[in-house]
Amino acid sequence: MTASTRSSALARFVDRCAGAIMRHRLVLLAVCVALTAAFGFSAARLRLDPGFNKMIPMEHPYMQVFNRYASAFPGANTVLVSLRWKGQGDIYNEQFMDELRRATDDVFFIPGVNRSRVFSLFTPNVRYTEVTEAGFRGDVVVPGQFSSANPNDLAKVRRNVARSGQIGRLVSNDLKAGLIRAELRETDPTTGKRLDYGAVAKQLEQIRARYANQNVEVDIIGFAKLVGDVESGIAGVMVFFGIAFAVTAALLLAYTRSLKTTALALCVALLPVVWLLGALPILGLGIDPMSILVPFLIFSIGVSHAVQMTNAWKQALATGLSSVDAARDAFRKLFVPGTVALLTNALGFMVIMRIRIDIVRELGVTACLGVMLMIITNKVFLPILLSYTKLERGALARAQRSAVRSKDGGWARFGVFARPLPALGVFAVALALLAYGAEASRGLQIGDIGSGAPELRANSRYNVDNARITSQYNIGVDALAVIVETQGYDDACLHYPVMSAIERFEMQMRGVSGVQSVVSVPSLAKVSIAAFNEGNPRWAALPRSTDGLTQGASAFDPDNGMNTENCQAIQVLIYTDNHEGRTIAHIVDEIKRFAAEDETKGVAFRLAGGNVGVMAATNEAVADAEIAMLLSIFGAIALLCLVTFRSWRAVLCVIVPLTIVSILCNAVMAKLGIGLKVATLPVITLGVGVGVDYGIYLYERLQHEVRAGASLPEAFGEAMRQRGTAALFTAATMFIGVGTWAGSALKFQVDMGVLLAFMFLVNLFGAVFLLPALAAWLGVERAERRVGERAGSVQSAESAARHASVEEPAHARP
Repeated sequence: MTASTRSSALARFVDRCAGAIMRHRLVLLAVCVALTAAFGFSAARLRLDPGFNKMIPMEHPYMQVFNRYASAFPGANTVLVSLRWKGQGDIYNEQFMDELRRATDDVFFIPGVNRSRVFSLFTPNVRYTEVTEAGFRGDVVVPGQFSSANPNDLAKVRRNVARSGQIGRLVSNDLKAGLIRAELRETDPTTGKRLDYGAVAKQLEQIRARYANQNVEVDIIGFAKLVGDVESGIAGVMVFFGIAFAVTAALLLAYTRSLKTTALALCVALLPVVWLLGALPILGLGIDPMSILVPFLIFSIGVSHAVQMTNAWKQALATGLSSVDAARDAFRKLFVPGTVALLTNALGFMVIMRIRIDIVRELGVTACLGVMLMIITNKVFLPILLSYTKLERGALARAQRSAVRSKDGGWARFGVFARPLPALGVFAVALALLAYGAEASRGLQIGDIGSGAPELRANSRYNVDNARITSQYNIGVDALAVIVETQGYDDACLHYPVMSAIERFEMQMRGVSGVQSVVSVPSLAKVSIAAFNEGNPRWAALPRSTDGLTQGASAFDPDNGMNTENCQAIQVLIYTDNHEGRTIAHIVDEIKRFAAEDETKGVAFRLAGGNVGVMAATNEAVADAEIAMLLSIFGAIALLCLVTFRSWRAVLCVIVPLTIVSILCNAVMAKLGIGLKVATLPVITLGVGVGVDYGIYLYERLQHEVRAGASLPEAFGEAMRQRGTAALFTAATMFIGVGTWAGSALKFQVDMGVLLAFMFLVNLFGAVFLLPALAAWLGVERAERRVGERAGSVQSAESAARHASVEEPAHARP
């Protein structure tokens, strides 16, 4: 089957669909209303569904190690509550100690807290050991009969803290703050349900409000608190959604000068959002705070396609067609390019599910489902609604005058970029931008950039708290756990080669840039061994015999959380200065280098646990998927364009501008200090999806006009007249709408707003300027003209055959 035959067959199919929709429009409209009511009712059951494990690439090798030892070495999901004394002296006073004790009790009883893993000066698992004339003596740091009103008891606690080695860990280095560290379970053991992080965050804020006063300052960090702050910022997201909606409505009204078409476009753009939010509870899904912006992105794409459809309908009305015929004509013109563009969007979101992280997969499912629903709402129900609409007289008169003016000039001027000589100037600019983008994008980092939580602004309460805690203690919430697996040893901690290998590893890591401190079993054992020898620092070393190592047995106790029974697995905790992607990558590389060079028999260093281990796995998963994801989405776009337009030239005209814009987007991210991570990766996909909308709409009309006999400049001018107006309006509207996100309290929303605004605008420039320039030099006019001539010959032959079949019986009559 030739391209011309396939084209005519597709046109006949679209015509039949248009006729069927218009014949049954009343029934379909009733179905639309019923579905909207049902999904709207279901949307009321939608709940936020955050989860720590959802953010982990569970299939990554690091996370397999993490899960294997999760029960023995928890700690990735921690909460730190720091109380800082602002009055005279240090923490050893009645008021502070009473408040630290009560705050410890409050944290202990928060639902979801692993109560065996709560650490504070007032918990029984924090002990000290000392050497006396009678031998070793140990006890809890705060004795059971402690009274904060007794100066002797306060002095005793001061001595116990110094003996326990908790200065820099549970007590700040300047003795002005005390820390409560708690680990959370993913499932609340009291209810058996998934932990409600929002509720935990609220309780933590209640603790802050209860104990913060003139003399005490409370700082809180941890994943649960971060989720709570993001959820609090979601109210702001809804405000900005409302602002963007209002801006879109105002600009759309100014553009159409018609209240009816403005209302229709906005309502139909909202339909897939309502349907999507209603479908999620039915599918058993919630919505994660990190993907809360997906509904707005669906709305933005919906506005783009709704404007194209209403614009085509209005142009058909201007030629004298009725509302029904104009709606049928708009459907025929836009069904194929619009559906292909939306399928491309859906494939783009489907591709990001290559990243094996639950939150990314859920985001991909949510966005893909929203785009697929948009095919129904925009390509079926919008033409039906338009068929029942009568354009205002003033708006119709303006549309008619605009049609006359645009045919006389206006958009025809854009046809100059489809001429070979001006196209060279476009190529020069594009190559210069490509060279700049390629160079600047080399600075793009994988993972977070900056300290604190990148989801929030630097001056947010969470990031201020994070800066205070990390500056006051030798530990923070950023910890990387390396698991040392031992094989062939009955009790590995009593074998010098094992302990020596871990000690060398610890000393090596202490000198790595980005490492704040390191805690390991050998370093703790050396303290105990020195204690056996009157505390002489010369004895703070690892004996080479099993009997000598036995002196450090208190450090080998599994209850300490540093090793399993018989030391089959030993944990080394590396506290990092920050969790920047570059810092994590450097530390991980050093760990891998040491592990590769170490030749100790039966000892293997495995990555990774702790929250930094989770980040390392996530960053590697994103890095591994980036190239494959981009190749997949561009491959999908190329395949759909090839199937739709039957031309490799069309593929290049659409793909090349998208490629340049994607490289420029990476350059912008590098210049603005935005890392490539789970939160920003979908933006690139969305940008490619919106950009392909412009290209497909314009090329489809250009192809049609050239096949009808127009020259390439004339064809592109006509394409701009019919499709360019809506494209320019959509780009400007979405640029302004997402530009308002710059005022959001959520940093990831600000980043997404900047990147989306950039891609909405620059993708349009690529379609308007580079697409016709490529068409001019790729010989699109000659190729499409030949297809058009063959299609004309086929149609003439078919017409002659039909004429003959009608006339023959007349001649045959006697």
